[in-house]
Amino acid sequence: MVFFPAIAKSVGQQWLKQKLKPNSSSSQRLFFHLKQFNFNTKEEWNFQSVRTLILQSASESVKLNKLSDSDSGVVEVNLDRAGAKNAINKDMLHGLQHTFEAVNMDHSANVLMICSCVHKVFCAGADLKERKTMTPYEVQDYVNTLRSAFSYLEGLRIPTIAVVEGAALGGGLEMALSCDLRICGEDAVFGLPETGLAIIPGAGGTQRLPRLVGKSLAKEIIFTGRKIGGRDALSMGLVNYCVPSGEARSKALEIARDINQKGPLAIRMAKQAIDGGLEMDMASGLSFEMECYEQLLNTKDRLEGLAAFAEKRKPVYRGE
Repeated sequence: MVFFPAIAKSVGQQWLKQKLKPNSSSSQRLFFHLKQFNFNTKEEWNFQSVRTLILQSASESVKLNKLSDSDSGVVEVNLDRAGAKNAINKDMLHGLQHTFEAVNMDHSANVLMICSCVHKVFCAGADLKERKTMTPYEVQDYVNTLRSAFSYLEGLRIPTIAVVEGAALGGGLEMALSCDLRICGEDAVFGLPETGLAIIPGAGGTQRLPRLVGKSLAKEIIFTGRKIGGRDALSMGLVNYCVPSGEARSKALEIARDINQKGPLAIRMAKQAIDGGLEMDMASGLSFEMECYEQLLNTKDRLEGLAAFAEKRKPVYRGE
């Protein structure tokens, strides 16, 4: 396994300082440990001959891969807790926190895909066996931490894609809802079954689902706890694409590659303009769009795009 440092000495670090809550000691610990990796830049990039670079994670159940060669810029998070169907226990939750923070601090990352290594399961939600041993205070702390982790995922600077094969239930669906795009296989099963346990979705499900599929449909899904197949998920707008089983990652990688070819600063500003503007009235949103556009006017990438168009060649964007 090759460990690759996530560098955080500019925008990413400042973003974390501004956005993280006061109790976010995990990111501070992560940054401290990453600083211990004093790799030589030239030696670091000698590893590009390796197809996939494995990044360090705080949990064995969360693996972070950085694709290389022509896919450099695409990062993949793999959920790997096979014995529990990727149910999120405390250890896995800490791994997700560290991993999302590492991605946000890596300025070479342009697109993030979240996948599962477990056959026919994306994520079964919270670990109910562990939950049974918790006090009400511990449950509240866990749910608050999970909600914060998914909000952090939603606020990442780069586009995120959930790759769903099999079950995405409870917290698993809430994690997918926190991504920008969702790609599923035909065998995918979505649901928020919490009301059957006499609770409600607590990691963003009651807020993100109605914003995606509409209030009435979201209420029906949450009130009944019914499961939704891949094709139905596509028809209601829950996912962007539904492909034959086993092909979701290929479709997601196709989309990630397409995004990866675009100007990275432009992609980040587009995400910021869309997400921020939706929280405003139209006039304020248009003004915010203008502010985002203006941040791109003096970039080298914008000039490169114009030059490549004039010279009829493929642009080479460097995020500058």
